[in-house]
Parts: sequence; C-alpha cells; structure tokens
Amino acid sequence: MSAVVAYLDVAATTRVDPRVANVVLHWMTEEFGNAGSRTHEYGAQAKRAVQQARSFIASTVNAKTEEVIFTSGATESNNIALLGLAPYGEKTGRKHIITSAIEHKAVIEPLTHLRDNRGFDVDFLTPASSGRISAQAVLEKLRPDTLAVSLMHVNNETGVIQPVAELAEKLRATPTYLHVDAAQGYGKVPGDLAAPIDLISISGHKIGAPKGIGALVTRRRGWDKIPLEPIMFGGGQERKLRPGTLAVPLIVGLHEAAKIFRDSHDRWERDARAMRERILQALGTTRFRLNGDPTHSVPHILNVSFDQLNAEALIVRLKDQIAIATGSACTSASYTPSHVLQAMGLDSDTAANGLRLSWFPSQVQDFDPTPIAQTIASMQPADNGA
Repeated sequence: MSAVVAYLDVAATTRVDPRVANVVLHWMTEEFGNAGSRTHEYGAQAKRAVQQARSFIASTVNAKTEEVIFTSGATESNNIALLGLAPYGEKTGRKHIITSAIEHKAVIEPLTHLRDNRGFDVDFLTPASSGRISAQAVLEKLRPDTLAVSLMHVNNETGVIQPVAELAEKLRATPTYLHVDAAQGYGKVPGDLAAPIDLISISGHKIGAPKGIGALVTRRRGWDKIPLEPIMFGGGQERKLRPGTLAVPLIVGLHEAAKIFRDSHDRWERDARAMRERILQALGTTRFRLNGDPTHSVPHILNVSFDQLNAEALIVRLKDQIAIATGSACTSASYTPSHVLQAMGLDSDTAANGLRLSWFPSQVQDFDPTPIAQTIASMQPADNGA
C-alpha cells in the first residue's frame, strides 16, 4: 500500500500501537502460560498479568476489579449484556427494553432477536436532527416492566456523544438497568463512563489494542450483582459469563493500550481538535453538510455529505490519497443509506452519501486536507445559485 495514503478511518479500527505490539509478542513467545494453569510459574505469571489488566481497566471507569470480564470485543460484550439479561426479564415479567434507532448493529440485532423470537417489547427511539437522543425522551418511555435501556456512548458514524452519564444518574434510582456500548467512547470521553452505568461494553481495537479483545463492565448496585446468565458454556472462566481460555497476550495488549491512551489523552484531544479545524477550514471551499451536532461530538470523527456528489464515487476518486468510509465497517459492503442518518431525519440522498472521516492525530501529522478539498470541489457541478 502506498505510504502517501492518509488513514482516516480509525472509527473502524486503529493501527496497533508498536509499544502494544511488542508487549503482545512478548506474552505470545516468552511468558506464554495459560492463566488457568495452577501448577507452574508460567500460569501464575499469566494470571497476575490478567489481574493487573483487569484492575487497570476497572479503574478507568471507576469500577471494581471483579466487575470487569474480558471478551473478544464490544460485539460479544453487547450480546452477553443484552441476551444475558433476558432470562431475568422473562422470570420477572419485565420484557420491555428501550434503545435508539442509531445503535450499532451489535445492539440492534440482539434486541431484534429478543423482540422477534422471545416476545420482548423494544422501543427504538429516534434522535433529534442533531443525532442526539435526549435523556428525557428515554425517561418518558420508562414503564414498570422496563428491564433495561441500551444507549451507545458515542455514535460510530457521526461521533455524536449521547447523554449516558446523565441517564445513569437518573436510572440508578429505578430498577431499570443501563447498558452502554462504549466501543467508540472508551478512553476518549472518560468522565462519562465513571458514572454509575450498570453495563459497559469496551472494544480494544479502537484505542490501539489488537482486534479480538474487549471487556464488559458489570457494575454492582450496592451488594447486588447484575442478574446476567451466560450465553455460552464450557470451562467457567470469567465468572462463568465468558468461558474459554483467556487470551492473555491480547488482554495485556488492551492494558498497555489503555495506559498509553490515558497518559496521552490531553494531547490527543488537543491535536484531534486542531486536525478537525484544519479539515473543516479546507472543506470551506466545497459545498458540504456537516451531519451531527458539533457541540456534542468527539473531536476525531466528522460525518459530511457533499452537494451533488456520490459518496462511493468520491471514495474511489480519493483512494490513492485517503482511506475513508461511508459509515460502519460492519455494514459498509451493503451500500445502503445509513440507518443512522436516516433516523436523524435526513433525506435519502444525504443519508446515502454521508462520508465519515476519523483520525488519530499522531498517525496523520503531515496530512494536508487542502488537496483533498480541491479535488472534491472540482467534482462538484457549478453552483448556479438555485
């Protein structure tokens, strides 16, 4: 791949930080023990490393060490949280769940399964045109039989931050559990996740860790555990909620990536905002629409639609200069209008042609958006003032 291609798709995945890669390799080739092996030092070392990682990840969201279980990523965490709560809902007659129409498919599809196959009533709330769900809109939908609310932290297509901390404080006094898919927000907006959220899904590969590792935070309410039941069986690891041999190298990699991101967060945020301003300034020479509320957004994600330009044609035209996407990597092969932009009330043409630009500033330090903007402007038909 050409070295001149600027990678602007970190919302899909990030490059593994070289420091993280070195740690992962060490735990693959040197200290390679199974954390479940009790009879030798290799296993004891692995177990200590996992416990240190668990404790650190817990500290980043103001949770207890024992409240963190390791998974393969946010998709698995979402499934354990939502499908794992379902039996409790069925036993107690609480089969109502509130979510939003802008969730990732990793939340929408498990909830659709519960609705279509297990008789759950699921409310999919639509956001304002800003892309934000109001906490009040969620609270107005609460019923005596509401088992859970599932609301993402940061939208993966627009970068809009949802009011999960506000909602957590208000739901804590109710029997309704709050699940937050924090795949895009973990590490970036850390204060929100310190709120009393019951269930938090984390993905490592959004912050420089390898793909295939994540976590689920299951925060107690006082002495009461979240009443989750496993959706897989065999071995009893991770408090029987996620059985299977622990991926020690990946867990240690997540630990290292989370430490690096925490320590560099202030600089990351400052530089990401500066890059955002440079991109928007350059795009001022084009006719574009910014999709999503800029006052409630993470600094490193932009979603834009360009007047009279097809997004796929634009991606092809720019593929030798920048790597960008139309939206979620999980659904990008379908070439259908974004369900997120449609839920925001945007017209079908805008929803079908939204482009997502997302970056880590340290990886695109020399990126100049001006030539990209010039190419886009040259592709747009002349504005006749109509």
